[in-house]
Amino acid sequence: MAMPQRPTRHAKSPGNLSPSGAYCELADLLRLRFVARDLKLFARRPARSLLTGGVRTRMRGRGVDFEEVRLYQPGDDVRTIDWRVTARTQVPHTKVFREERERPVFVVADQRASMFFGSRTCFKSVLTTHIGATIAWAALNQSDRIGGLVFGDHAQRDIRARRSQHAALELLHQMHDFNRELESPLPSPGGISLETILSDTRRVSKPGSAVFIISDFHDFNRRCEQQLFELARHTDVTLMHVYDPLERELASNHNLTVSDGRDRLQLPAQDRSFQRAYREDFEQHLARLTERCQRLSLPLLSYATDDDIHSLLRERFGARRRPRG
Repeated sequence: MAMPQRPTRHAKSPGNLSPSGAYCELADLLRLRFVARDLKLFARRPARSLLTGGVRTRMRGRGVDFEEVRLYQPGDDVRTIDWRVTARTQVPHTKVFREERERPVFVVADQRASMFFGSRTCFKSVLTTHIGATIAWAALNQSDRIGGLVFGDHAQRDIRARRSQHAALELLHQMHDFNRELESPLPSPGGISLETILSDTRRVSKPGSAVFIISDFHDFNRRCEQQLFELARHTDVTLMHVYDPLERELASNHNLTVSDGRDRLQLPAQDRSFQRAYREDFEQHLARLTERCQRLSLPLLSYATDDDIHSLLRERFGARRRPRG
């Protein structure tokens, strides 16, 4: 079962690699390759792709890495029989190997108008580009093929999966360009929906791929759940929910005035009942998303714009070292 993992907070990382501001900087996305050196995107399920490669998975078959010796079963390849163990036990045993398989990685980055918002540290759209870039560099370090889908309100770009630095750079450039086009958090009519994006992700991602979807999922609904169900049948999907602390809790000793540039609205932020209703609305949205991910057995990670995202990604995907002795 997948639960949204609300990580513990950490002190901000030294240097200038942490996301900040309303727009991302391409130079920062390029420097994230140094952060990604400590990350390893582990496979959570057996790979479904038939392409061989250099990353180990839990699918078993003939390969270069010895896995175990077990009792011979009808249908096993007789060439894998372990004759020494068979002679010693007088019971047929066979060797099992772990296959090496290539694992294409697809980054789906939301750069729609709703992502152009932030009250602390950076905007959600900027946090999305940093997460996507870090995943891309980590995949490149593992010699995986890298592809992606970057979308705004009225346009999207597909990045064909390739095992090259050019693919990672193309993804970074597309995320940067879409990010720079954002001007308002108000979506324009007839924009691309999350359901459409998930449907297109099914089209571009190949069986056996690891798909990372980074969004605020503000328009997630049952039709999106159906698209995720179809996508998860052939790929390993990870949902990465990004939000701003002001979306979670509106605590203030004074009433707040918000504006879209044309109209103004006063929020009774000092009203305790309003604060409670505001917080419950966010929690209900996250609970619905969580419950649907649980039904599909999909991992759901949740990150805020003021989190130390690099430490949290290392906490989740950091290479685990075997203890000595």
